[in-house]
Amino acid sequence: MLEQDKKIKRVVIKIGSSSLTSMHGEISRRKLENLANQIVALKDAGYETAVVSSGAVAAGYRKLGCIQRPTSLPEKQAAASIGQGLLMESYSELFLSHGYVASQILITRSDFANENRYNNMKNTLNVLLERGIIPIINENDTVTVDRLRFGDNDTLSAKVAALIEADQLIILSDIDGLYDDNPNNNPDAKLLDKVHEITPEIEAAAGGSGSAVGTGGMKSKISAVKIAMASGIDSFLGKADSKDILVKAVSGSAKGTYFNQDPEGFNLDNNQQWIAFHSGPEGEVIISPESKKAVIEDRKNILPSDILHVKGRFSEGAVVRVMDENGEEIGLGRINYSSGKLEETLIEEECETKEAIEQDTFVCSRDFAMPVSV
Repeated sequence: MLEQDKKIKRVVIKIGSSSLTSMHGEISRRKLENLANQIVALKDAGYETAVVSSGAVAAGYRKLGCIQRPTSLPEKQAAASIGQGLLMESYSELFLSHGYVASQILITRSDFANENRYNNMKNTLNVLLERGIIPIINENDTVTVDRLRFGDNDTLSAKVAALIEADQLIILSDIDGLYDDNPNNNPDAKLLDKVHEITPEIEAAAGGSGSAVGTGGMKSKISAVKIAMASGIDSFLGKADSKDILVKAVSGSAKGTYFNQDPEGFNLDNNQQWIAFHSGPEGEVIISPESKKAVIEDRKNILPSDILHVKGRFSEGAVVRVMDENGEEIGLGRINYSSGKLEETLIEEECETKEAIEQDTFVCSRDFAMPVSV
């Protein structure tokens, strides 16, 4: 019987389309049941589990009358509208047979961008998990347009893991981990069992999509892991059809790649995560070289006297990009003045007044390097 790792309580499991589909591209009941049984084993051992599941299009396109997986956006969305219900029905039936209740949550990127909806999602998920429910989460493919898409459920799963402050993110795919080179091109490529930092070399080794039925390849998985690591969450990447992959992943014995951040590394809190990954900056402030050094090295706030130029129109409390004179992005943060007020301050050269110096003008996300581009 699986015993719970006391360091891990809350787990987010991302299941890709290829992990759920047969060779013909339809949902495989055998694969779904195998993964559901492992999730039940985690629940029985005391883990809180949330599932980010792909597969809606795969589950629905045959019912739509398509012989092959559709390629046009309207057909994909129509197939997803059919398949999402079918997929949810299967999950519910399997979990109920073991005494567990599943819930459905469909999300768009705008739900994360809006701070009120972001907090509502967090509260809802926390209630579900604390009461033993298994949330089944997916992007709302039926209504989402390209400019508002996450693009893949790898990214969505990492953002969900950060949202609910999970202890571990498990990404299942048809790939058995991260290699030091593309194994399709290099037969001598080695599987990396532990990674503590996503280096440029690792990002360069990430290839394209590994499956014809999925939307995310290794590149999207590495981006997802970077979000998780910046949020202080350990991650695991492994092959879905490996025996007892979920059970072994939480115990640290699975074949695959474990991503564990250096314990002394810096993590973003929930508010900083929203600023860094979801907010959608409304403008820019360009700061002096001296203040750039103070921000990065000493984690100091930015005062009006540090700002050289303002770009864009934004209100008090907006999120803006912090840039240096060379156009390099330093970080994101909330501004305590509107763009108009800052411009007035710059013109009137009143930045050195006692009032301005005593008030923290700008509260910036402490992750100034921006761990990923989103």
